[in-house]
Amino acid sequence: MANSKPRILNNNRDMVWSLIPLVIACLLIAGVASQCSLSPGGPKQGPIPNFDVNSALQYDAAEIGFPVRNPVVPEEWTPNSGSRATISGDSGGAASTVGYITGSGAYLQLTQTAASEELVVPFVAGETVYASGAQNVSGRDWVVYGEEGSRIYWVSDFGDVRILLGGTANTEEFTTLAAAVEATEPLAP
Repeated sequence: MANSKPRILNNNRDMVWSLIPLVIACLLIAGVASQCSLSPGGPKQGPIPNFDVNSALQYDAAEIGFPVRNPVVPEEWTPNSGSRATISGDSGGAASTVGYITGSGAYLQLTQTAASEELVVPFVAGETVYASGAQNVSGRDWVVYGEEGSRIYWVSDFGDVRILLGGTANTEEFTTLAAAVEATEPLAP
């Protein structure tokens, strides 16, 4: 007989002793694969991915049927992401988005689309958010969506394009990007 005790007499202690070799084996495999690390001081900020915002927006300007702007942002802001999506619906359309990590380490995105404000805000937010105020930057009105302590969205109508700014940045950084967009002429297709 391989097992000296009847099965009914096995208990939690026996199960723990049988799992210890499995846990050790998993930790060894994860360590060899460099998939775990010990960080006693807590998590550390990793490198910010670099994204070629100039090429992406120039490509979008050539491909999308509405004016695309490439605003000049502060030097300490790092472009880190970009995408193009289609907003469905009768007043939907293509949307070009680029994201920045600001000097304070917050995220701020710029979405440009011909879709209506009623469609672009929930599309970008991923849920229904409500207007909570307004801002005027360089003479242009921006509708503010969201509440303090959550992701905020600013939207303005530039005629044939809606501009949405969204993220976790502070009001000063939103204002900086809003002013930069206002001062920027659309790219030539």
